[in-house]
Amino acid sequence: MVSPRNTVPPPVEASPELVRKYNQPGPRYTSYPTAPQFAENFDRDALFAEIAADNRDPARPLSLYFHIPFCETLCWYCGCNTVITRRRESSSEYVELLERELALTAPRLNLARPVTQLHFGGGTPTFLPPAEIDRLGRAIRSTFHFAPDAEVSVEIDPRRLTRGHVDAYRHLGCNRASLGVQDTNQAVQLAIHRWQPLSVTEQSIQWLRAAGYQSVSVDLIYGLPLQTPESFARTLQDVIALGPDRLAVFSYAHVPWLKPAQKIFTDRNQLPSTEDKLAMIAEAARALTAAGYVHIGMDHFARPDDELATAHEAGTLYRNFQGYTTRAGASLYGFGLSSISQTDGSFRQNFKELPAYADALQAGQLPLERALLLSDEDRRRRTLIMDIMCRNRLDFAGLSQRLGLDVAATYASEFASLADLEADGLVKRDPGGVDITPIGELFRRIIAMRFDAYLDRGPRKFSKTV
Repeated sequence: MVSPRNTVPPPVEASPELVRKYNQPGPRYTSYPTAPQFAENFDRDALFAEIAADNRDPARPLSLYFHIPFCETLCWYCGCNTVITRRRESSSEYVELLERELALTAPRLNLARPVTQLHFGGGTPTFLPPAEIDRLGRAIRSTFHFAPDAEVSVEIDPRRLTRGHVDAYRHLGCNRASLGVQDTNQAVQLAIHRWQPLSVTEQSIQWLRAAGYQSVSVDLIYGLPLQTPESFARTLQDVIALGPDRLAVFSYAHVPWLKPAQKIFTDRNQLPSTEDKLAMIAEAARALTAAGYVHIGMDHFARPDDELATAHEAGTLYRNFQGYTTRAGASLYGFGLSSISQTDGSFRQNFKELPAYADALQAGQLPLERALLLSDEDRRRRTLIMDIMCRNRLDFAGLSQRLGLDVAATYASEFASLADLEADGLVKRDPGGVDITPIGELFRRIIAMRFDAYLDRGPRKFSKTV
C-alpha cells in the first residue's frame, strides 16, 4: 500500500484558472449514492429485511447519531436542518420523541452489537438543558452496549454553553467535542448573524479540557461574506492559539435555493471571489501545517498523534455523514429529525419536518421519509469513491481483490475519463492504478464525480466543489 502524504498540505500552487475550471457543483460524498437518490417510494419490507440481515452478526459494531435540531437564532450561512425556537418546553417534548424512536428501533437491532461511536449533532445539542441530557443519556445507555473505547462526541455552540452542559454530556460519556466557530472577525460574525467573542470560545475550551474531554475540535468556514484572505489568516492564528486537537476548515456551501436566508449574502454582494477563497484555503494549509497539524483529507486537519492522523497514515480512514472517521465497518443508526441511517446495503432518512416526525412516532411507526436499497454496482462504486475521498491512490490490484473483479477493465471508461484531470495535474495514472497529486487533493470531489453513475440522471443541485 502506498503511504498517504499526510504531511503535504492542499495544493497551494493550484492556479485561479484551474480552480475556475473545476469549481463546479458537486456532492460532498459523505455517502454513495448521495442523498438526492433517496426516494419516498421505497420497499419497506425489503428495507426491513436488509436491516435484519445487518443485525445477524453480534460482533459488527454500531455507530449512533442523534440529531438535536433546535437553535435559538438562525445563523444565515447554515445549511443544516434546524428548528429555530426559544420555547424551552421543546426540549422535553423532543427527548420523549427520541425515547419513542429508540423503543421502536430496538426490536430490529441485535443489541449485543458494540457501539463504537456515538455523535450528537444539530442544530445545537446544548439547546437541551442538563436534566434532559441526563434523561436522554439514560435512555441510550439502557438500550445499547458500548465498547470500552467508544468515541462519544458532541457538537457545541459556545454561545449557549454552560458548565452544566459540559458536565452533563461528560457524564453521558462524551470524550470528544467540536465547537462551531466559523470566523473570529467581528464584521464577518455580524454579516452571518452569529456574534461570538473569542473569549467565549476560549472559555468553552477551558471548561471542556477541565472536564476531561480527550479531544476538542474547531470548525471554521472559508468563503463567508466579508471574509478576506487577510482576515481569515487572523482567524486561523486566533484558533491555533487555542490549541484544538482537530480542525475542520469547510468551504461555505452557498445553496440559497435550499436555504433562503443565504440570499442575503448575494443581495448584499458580500461573498468573496473564487480567487480569495483559494487564497484562504491555501493560507489554512500553510498556517496549520506550520503549527504542526497534519492534513487529513480535503478539509480536515489533526495533530500528528490524533486517531485521524494515525488512521490516514495506515490507510484505514473512512468517511460517513459526520465526515472523516476512524470507525470503519460500523453500521450507522440515526435518531431524530432528518437523521440518516446506513447499513451495508441501504440508506434511510427520517422526516425533515418536526410535525411529520412526531406524528409517525405517536402512531407507533418509525419516522421514515425516504430510503434507498443499494445494488451490487452501487456498492462497488461506493468503494471506489470512498478510496478517492480517504486515500491518495486507487490501487487496481487491491481494489480488484476487494471487489472480486478486474477493476481496471470493468471501469476502463471511467479511468479513461481522467485524461483531462491528468493533463491538469490532478491525478497521475500508471499501469497499477491512479495517484491523486497534491494539487488533486483540493479536487477530490471532482475526481470522485467521474465514478458517480447518478450525476447525469437529474439536475446538479449541489454547492460548488471549491
